[in-house]
Amino acid sequence: MKLTAKQRSRYARQLSLDAIGAEGQLRLLTGRVLLVGAGGLGSPCALYLAAAGVGTLSIIDGDTVEASNLQRQVLYTTSDVGKLKAIIAASRLKALNPDVEVIAHATRLTTENARGLIADHDFVIDATDNFDSKFLIADICHRAGVAYSHAGISAFFGQTFTVLPGKTACYRCIFNAPPPPSDDEPHGPLGVIPGVVGTLQANEAIKFLTGAGTMLTNRLFTFDALTADTRTITVNPNPACPLCGGNGTEQGDPLSMNIDRNENEKRGEQ
Repeated sequence: MKLTAKQRSRYARQLSLDAIGAEGQLRLLTGRVLLVGAGGLGSPCALYLAAAGVGTLSIIDGDTVEASNLQRQVLYTTSDVGKLKAIIAASRLKALNPDVEVIAHATRLTTENARGLIADHDFVIDATDNFDSKFLIADICHRAGVAYSHAGISAFFGQTFTVLPGKTACYRCIFNAPPPPSDDEPHGPLGVIPGVVGTLQANEAIKFLTGAGTMLTNRLFTFDALTADTRTITVNPNPACPLCGGNGTEQGDPLSMNIDRNENEKRGEQ
């Protein structure tokens, strides 16, 4: 496979980077990324992945656009209110870059469909807004051996890190199990927070596919918009982790680890 003249023109700025070049661009064009959630985090992440030329971008999101989303979910416009996010996102991304095959799944990630969806991709973006989905992604990615980027946001704060299953600290090494359900109303976030963090997630996917740079593994990156402070916290694999403890080997079935899969559990704040 060779880059066409049009592709060399479109991706000229990336081709000029020694860490990417033609070989890295070809890896992007043959890469497959699954984006779980097309909201606050997923919107900027999807835009930059499509612009970069990721060959296949699958989007799974069962929600419709709401007016309150528009303050931060930059894939959508006022006229999209009431429409399915996955369908609208796919149309916008395809218009941005026809090189990209965009596959829309207008549904939620569940224990029934997660295995098949995740196993068919090179990298997964956790852009979800609830703990059920985050733990499900971590568990299934571990079982499938698929790398993923986690992110979480609230108010003026965001965090993200990347997991290479069996090689680095996983989501459960840090958070272990979902917190108790809560009826608290969402607190924020400020619209730019998912923009900053979702863009970092896109960067991790690009680095993974091209081999450029150093992944954000065994490190938790945090960002506080009120102070403009960033921190990178070292995270070591937990030998007692219920998912990957014991030198990265599985410790039981991730689908039977007492995770509450109730879709009515409190959502996050993305």
